[in-house]
Formats: sequence, structure tokens, C-alpha cells
Amino acid sequence: MKAQTGILTVVSGFSGSGKGTIMKRLLEKYPQNYALSISVTTRDPRPGEVDGREYFFITEKQFEEMTQKEELLEFAGYVGHHYGTPKAYVQEQLAKGRDVILEIEIQGALKIKEKYPDTVLMFVTPPSFAELEHRLVGRGTESPEVVRQRLCRAGEECNGIEAYDYLIINDELESCVEQVHSILQNEHTKIFRNEIFINEMKTELAEYAKGEQL
Repeated sequence: MKAQTGILTVVSGFSGSGKGTIMKRLLEKYPQNYALSISVTTRDPRPGEVDGREYFFITEKQFEEMTQKEELLEFAGYVGHHYGTPKAYVQEQLAKGRDVILEIEIQGALKIKEKYPDTVLMFVTPPSFAELEHRLVGRGTESPEVVRQRLCRAGEECNGIEAYDYLIINDELESCVEQVHSILQNEHTKIFRNEIFINEMKTELAEYAKGEQL
């Protein structure tokens, strides 16, 4: 019987929501189930970020070349920089049966959903606006003006949350990780994701019935 292909999942959320931390912990706990697609970006690395781990950090020229060659599954601009998802890695991991998670912003998420309707969309948010502001300021990596921009951007993103399938309120890390894992495992049992199995079962039962009638 042919193995089920992986599920393409997009995780978005306000900057400072903790979506990256959730994804990192999910892969630590269930490394055989999931693969995290690494995006390319034209922004500079933050302290502690490593090229090829958090992002592939590239130039604007390199980004433009990738878009022209159609090497990106999706791409979008965000706060003055460009982000995109390399196509080849995602397709390879899905074919192996692993669920591929894309951690991208809302513009890219909606583009993915339009191209691939079976994609699961999750939106991560802190439990309150006050907590969101506290986390952004507490990172200490950005100026007050950039924090202000990110909070304004979060207000715009609120208008797109309804397009997502699941809302993850990130209050306690471990419970959020288990919630995400549970959602994706349940997605594998949906009828439309198991059409190959169902058709094979129907065929075998029909052949058995023919044999009984002889």
C-alpha cells in the first residue's frame, strides 16, 4: 500500500507571538514526523541566528533571481524586507511522508492556500495585546520604532485571521506544542487525505465479492 504523503502546514502569527519557539520544540519532540522549511530572507541576521538554520540570508539580487527562476513556493515583503520559501525541499519532504511546516507571514500563507487548498493554516497569538507588546520590547533586538511598526502590522494581520483553520493561543509552551501535534495527527485521519487507501480497500473488497459469486 502506498504511503500517505505529508501534510503541508503553514504557521503564522504576530511578530513576538512565539511561533518560532513552538516550531523548534515540536521538531525536538517529534523529529520523525515533521520537517521545518527554512525560508530565504533579505534581512540581516539577528544576534544568535545562523545562516541555514533560522533562515538563508541572501541579497536582494539573489532573491530576485530565485523568483525569476520560479524556485520559490511563495514570496512576500514584510517590514522593508523580502521572504520566500524554497520549493524543492518542501516537495521532497512531502513525498517522504513527513509533514512540512512553513513558518511564514500572512501574505505568503494565503498564497500557499490558494495554490494548495489542502494546506493546513495555523495562526499563533499571545493571550493578550499587553503580552504581545511585552514580548516585542523584551527581545531587546529592535528599536522602539521597529517595535511600533510590528505592532501596527499586527493590527493589519488581525484582518486575515479568519482565513486560517486553527488558532493557537501561546500561553504555555508545552501545551501549545502538544496542541499543534494533536491537530496535525488528526488531520491525517480525514477522509479526503486517505483516498488512496479507501480506493484500494474498495477494489480488494470488490474482487473478493466477485470470487464469492463464482
